[in-house]
Amino acid sequence: MLEDFEDEGVELLLATNGREGCEAIQEELPDLVFLDAMMPEMSGFEVCEKVKKELGLDQVTIVMLTAKGQEFDRKRGLDAGADSYMTKPFDPDAIVEKASAVLGIEV
Repeated sequence: MLEDFEDEGVELLLATNGREGCEAIQEELPDLVFLDAMMPEMSGFEVCEKVKKELGLDQVTIVMLTAKGQEFDRKRGLDAGADSYMTKPFDPDAIVEKASAVLGIEV
């Protein structure tokens, strides 16, 4: 659903686990990260906390995408430093709208 952003010069990066995601964020310093809460090796909560609190990368906007929809989990994500928290199933248009708003690009 985000491929149209590539036509606008946005590079999309993918990671297969939390550790890879954390490393990619540190190396690439992306403007926007969509992060699943439940990932192998490091949870999305752990990645978010490391990026925002340990590394101090406040300029990276993190949107947690997760099936964990309880208020406790939402609070945990926001406490870890997530800028937004969206629960599955989510509307793909909402993802595109969020990316457009953060990146300042209309697709």
